[in-house]
Amino acid sequence: MTEATLIHDEMSEKIILAAQQIATENGTDTINVRQILKALNISNRVFYNRFRNIQEVLDIIYVRTIETVRKSMISEIDPEKDFFEQVQDIIAGSLIISYESKMNFNSYVFESDSLSIDNYEWWIEKIGGLISYAMENDLIVNVDKDSLSYGIWCFCRGYNADAVTRGLPRDEALKHFKYVIGFLLDGLRKR
Repeated sequence: MTEATLIHDEMSEKIILAAQQIATENGTDTINVRQILKALNISNRVFYNRFRNIQEVLDIIYVRTIETVRKSMISEIDPEKDFFEQVQDIIAGSLIISYESKMNFNSYVFESDSLSIDNYEWWIEKIGGLISYAMENDLIVNVDKDSLSYGIWCFCRGYNADAVTRGLPRDEALKHFKYVIGFLLDGLRKR
């Protein structure tokens, strides 16, 4: 998915932001072009000169949400600091951004995310990089990097989806999440 609009200008951004606001208030299941037209007081022509349909706008919101979450995962490991604390902070930071970004797009983002091989591969590569670093520096027991990467990815996505869907407050979700990730990391620690 890309941000390919027919015309990309200030009005395109206003349409995207209006769609995001409407979806935040009412969810993505009921959003339609008429709501955007009414919110911005624009004509069909203005919308359809920029986007083919509402799905294209939602896809752009999805891509932006995923990019925001991905940015939180990009950080170098400082060999002078505790590896496990750094990983826990990276994962927790990612959860916070993901949790806040997905709050009102949860079902849409989760479903789109499940279909995106690009997003899956990106996360597996990033998580695998952390695992490789830990194995190369003799910090964790020998593991199947691919299986562990996939398991961590599934846990993070699933935890996030459940916490958001149930309306768990962010701080409470983060507390539980860090607790469980702490056990996982401790189990990997080389003794």
